[in-house]
Amino acid sequence: MQVELYVEDCFHFAPPAKAVNLGEAEIPISAETWSSWFRRWLEILQPDISPKSISEIGLRLTDDAEIQALNAQYRQQNKPTDVLSFATLEVFPQSQEISGAMPLYLGDIVISVDTAKRQAQQQGHSLATELAWLAAHGLLHLLGWDHPDEETETRMLKQQAILLKAIGIAIDIE
Repeated sequence: MQVELYVEDCFHFAPPAKAVNLGEAEIPISAETWSSWFRRWLEILQPDISPKSISEIGLRLTDDAEIQALNAQYRQQNKPTDVLSFATLEVFPQSQEISGAMPLYLGDIVISVDTAKRQAQQQGHSLATELAWLAAHGLLHLLGWDHPDEETETRMLKQQAILLKAIGIAIDIE
């Protein structure tokens, strides 16, 4: 399975295979690593998809100000949040015939690095771990997962932990 990932920060497009620079915050994850992680996660979450399939995902690393504006515009919540997902499959369902012939654009994930840094510090782990956690959460939303109640939230958190373990990051969700 191939994943075409578009990683950008709120100031400029990130060059591939280099760490993304978000102002003062150096993001310790290269675009190549992000692509590898998403590819592995999609293999786990969608094992029946052909290895020749191509999925596209947009990943935007931004700050609290921009994510607050997006949160207000799309969710009517005028406050920063850690991650937002904009799934295209909810809007543009694609048939198997179409998705087999061309890349399947899953949607966009937007992560606030400001919030991720605070949460990483609160959780006692690295910024890279928190960003991976949030990206996995965003991907699950792109694929239709949701957490409207405690039971589905627990299931989603467990799935995120499985995804992180698959890329060598251990998270305790207790």
